[in-house]
Amino acid sequence: MNILKKILPTIGQENEQNRIKWVESVLCSIPKDSIILDAGAGERRYKNACSHLKYIAQDFGQYDGKGGVALQTGSWNNEGLDIVCDITSIPLPDNSVDAILCTEVFEHLPSPIEAIKEFSRLLKPNGKLILSAPFASLVHFAPYYFYSGFSRYFYEKHLPENGFEIERLEFNGNFFEYLAQEIRRLPSICQRYANKNISIFSKLFIVFLLFFLQKMSKKEKNSQELLCFGCHVLAKKVSK
Repeated sequence: MNILKKILPTIGQENEQNRIKWVESVLCSIPKDSIILDAGAGERRYKNACSHLKYIAQDFGQYDGKGGVALQTGSWNNEGLDIVCDITSIPLPDNSVDAILCTEVFEHLPSPIEAIKEFSRLLKPNGKLILSAPFASLVHFAPYYFYSGFSRYFYEKHLPENGFEIERLEFNGNFFEYLAQEIRRLPSICQRYANKNISIFSKLFIVFLLFFLQKMSKKEKNSQELLCFGCHVLAKKVSK
């Protein structure tokens, strides 16, 4: 098994681990005892990474993992939230938090721009906003799924218009990595939506495609401008 892991292509499996690594590295840079709001915290994945901070978890608390269609988690634990409310109307004072974390949430909001406005209200001057969202995605967490993704231009337009200066904007993955991620889904998608278990020859063809995409990914230059897993953004609220 270990030999197979070394031989088989790994491309297309890095989306989540790339994001977690980036978010945790940014969280480490937030000064000790700063107040951080985890907006759309869900199961509070990053709570432990905020152990040096004064952590507040907010979520609307209605997703239960049982949407019945598309990609679902099966179960979802909303326990431990500090604030249960709509993300566009959080009952905290103006300029009351030092940092806001909002990761993989915007695609589930009917009005993500209104959420940005609320973050601007809540953050202290020079406070940090840590964002991630898909560039493209399949339907998940239905029925709370409203956008398939966001390009860099969404952030470059709406963050400055609402009092933010972008300090870092980084791409997660590239064109070839994204294709590999979706090709890896083929066996389960064929079984679920076509009632067909793919043959050993189809599986071998998938492995061949993954090897090809991995080779191309090593040669690529700027293919993320076409397609990638998503964007990671660090912004600062501009002092007034």
